[in-house]
Formats: sequence, structure tokens, C-alpha cells
Amino acid sequence: MSININRANNDPYYRYKMPRIIAKVEGKGNGIKTVIVNMTEIAKSLQRPPSYPTKYFGCELGAQTQLDSKNDRYIVNGSHDGSKLQEILDGFIKKFVLCPECENPETDLSVDSRKEKIKTSCLACGYHGLIDLRHKLSTFILKYPPNSESTKKGKGKKGRNEKKAASKTSAGTTSIDNAPVNVSINTSVNGHSDRDDWSADTSEAAVKERMENLSAAAKGLTLSDDLERSEKERLDIFYTYAEKLKKENKIIGKENNIFAEAERLDVPEKATLILCELLFNADFISQIKLYRQLFVRFVGDRKYAKKCQRYLMNGFEILVGKSYPQELMSKVTQILHTLYDQDYVEEESLLHWYTKLSKKYISKEVGAEIRQKAEPFIKWLKEAEEESAEEEDDIVYSNEVPEEKKVEEDDNDIDIDNI
Repeated sequence: MSININRANNDPYYRYKMPRIIAKVEGKGNGIKTVIVNMTEIAKSLQRPPSYPTKYFGCELGAQTQLDSKNDRYIVNGSHDGSKLQEILDGFIKKFVLCPECENPETDLSVDSRKEKIKTSCLACGYHGLIDLRHKLSTFILKYPPNSESTKKGKGKKGRNEKKAASKTSAGTTSIDNAPVNVSINTSVNGHSDRDDWSADTSEAAVKERMENLSAAAKGLTLSDDLERSEKERLDIFYTYAEKLKKENKIIGKENNIFAEAERLDVPEKATLILCELLFNADFISQIKLYRQLFVRFVGDRKYAKKCQRYLMNGFEILVGKSYPQELMSKVTQILHTLYDQDYVEEESLLHWYTKLSKKYISKEVGAEIRQKAEPFIKWLKEAEEESAEEEDDIVYSNEVPEEKKVEEDDNDIDIDNI
């Protein structure tokens, strides 16, 4: 039976579900223990390693836990009722799963071991913050982060020690906070493994396979050598990734995955420029509506919104001024109107684009021509009241030149008034 992940939400149509805990008491006397039969399924619903909620039970109940991922057995010492464990799990979900801002469970955890910080980020609303470290589980997470960092190869004495420790951990039982824990990192069944039980195989083929099998949330946590590459190389990797999805007709429905890959490569802002060139052509206007969900995932993220929108406008200029000038130059007003109407770009970013003529991607002459075509829309944008936005289909654009607005120059931008 499935229940709401956030049980405080009583909406029967709530989309985020998880299995109800199935607890089985085994043994007698001092050897009595409670096996959580379906912990792996619960953990997958929460997008957390099953060791985390199991260890949380141990912290809350003052009991030792046994974590045996190889045999899929997660045990809390003592006799515990399933309904009681379910209530305790609610506490784990509130502290380590739900976004503190939108209460959505689409969150990532990442660990900065050097600074002893656990970061959480929400794929739904864009929230970024820190986990409160006062709970005992935080110590466990810092030591065993979601990305299985202990399997990474190190350099020098520290690296050798980490590798040695990882080898010991994968070989058998270790003790964490005086609790015996069976940690098996290198476990697989028929060549496949859970995302928190990765193989130590670091070959390019193995890494590629694991990356393709990761969820959008897990990808955001993945550490790889890609971050050591130049920005151009990372942008090329992102382009290849998105191009493959396009060829397979999988762009629609993979919006969160694409955004997570851009974040993993640390190129979310310029990703909108790449996606413009990859997905749009002479049929620009209809494609804006088709890919709305994908682009809104980028431009609507509070952390990256402004830069994403500015690179989006650079992509717009390339399409209109360089790639398809004959087909699109005469449709500048309609394209801008659709971009604005479909929430690709906000008024502030549009006005900034209009008053700053960039010479980085197209010539200043072509940029000036595009802005001349955009004048009617910009004039309306400056003068229109908020309620008129709902009646945009009835608006007739005038051909009057908009009021001039001067801005400061920078290295790559030209004041349009000086042309």
C-alpha cells in the first residue's frame, strides 16, 4: 500500500508516494531484532540511500543498526512496531528529504566533508540551503555521503589512506558510532546495482553506464573528472548529451535530467544558449511552446534566472541574425512576444537586452537591425499595464520609435544609442 511521502499532506492526488513500512520481528531475548523488509523500496521513493533512514531509526530509538546492502537487509535491534517506525520515518523525511521552502521531496543532498557541511537543493523550486548538523545522523552522512565518495581514487598519502579505508569498508563489517554496520559498496546483481551501492569500477564505460542509469537528483550529486575540464569542454559534453536525447526524441519528459546534467557540469547559465541552437530552427515560434517546460526549468531557477535569460537572448539573436535571418528577421516582434508570453524571459531581461547591444555573437549591424524590428514590442512592454498582459492577442503594435534609454558600456556590449 502506498502512502504520501509527506503525510501532513492529505491530498489523495498527491503525486509523491512511498510504500508503507513492513517490519518483521525476529529472534528472542537479547537477540531480538526488527527487519525492515521493504527499506530499499522506501529509500528509492525518497531518493536516499537505505542506510540513512535505517541509521535514523537507530539514533531515535537508541538502538544499534545493521546495514547489509549485499543481502538487502536493514535491521534495528529490539522489537519495534511498524506504525511506530512509520512515525519516526516522518521525522527523517521532514529533516532530510522535504524542501524547507516548498515541502517538495525532489531534493538532493551533497556533502562538503572538508567544511563539514551537508547541502540540500530542491529541483522543484530551486532552494539551496544547509542541513542542521545537530542530529546524530548528520555525522553518519558526513562520513558516508550519498555519492559514495570513499570509492574515489586519491593521490598521495591521504589518497592512499582513503583507498585503504574504502577497501576495508567494502570487505566487511565496520563500526560507526559504536554500532556494527555491514557496508558493501561493491555489490551488483546481473551487472546492475543500486545508486548507493556503486561498483569501484572507474573505467570510462562503467562511469558512462552508471551516469545513464542515475536519476536527475542523483546526477546532481555525482562527482566526476568532468569538472576538471575547461568550460568549453564541459559545454561540448552537455551539447552531446542533449543532442543524443533530441535524436532519440526524449527531450520532452527529461527536463529535470537535462537541468541536472547542466548543473553537474557547472554550465546551467550557458546551457540555454546551447539548447536554443540545438532545438530551435526556422519554425521558432511553434517550438517555443513545445519546449516551454524545459526552458522554464532553467530560466525559472532563482539561482541562475538572470544569466540564463541573458544567454537565452543571445541564442535568440544567433537564430534570427545568423542561422535563419530570411525566415525569422521579419518575425522578431512575434518571437519576442511568444518568449515573453511563455515565461522564457522576464521584462527586466528583455529591456536589458534591448538597451545593450552585444557584439560577441553577431555583428553590431545585425544586432541593431534586430532591435529595430523589436521596437514596437519594446514600446508596448514599457507602457503596458499588468492586466493588459492577459489580453496580448488583441494588442496592435504601433510603429513609433520607443523612448531612448542610455546605459553604460562594458567590454562586449555597445550602447545602442551610439550606433
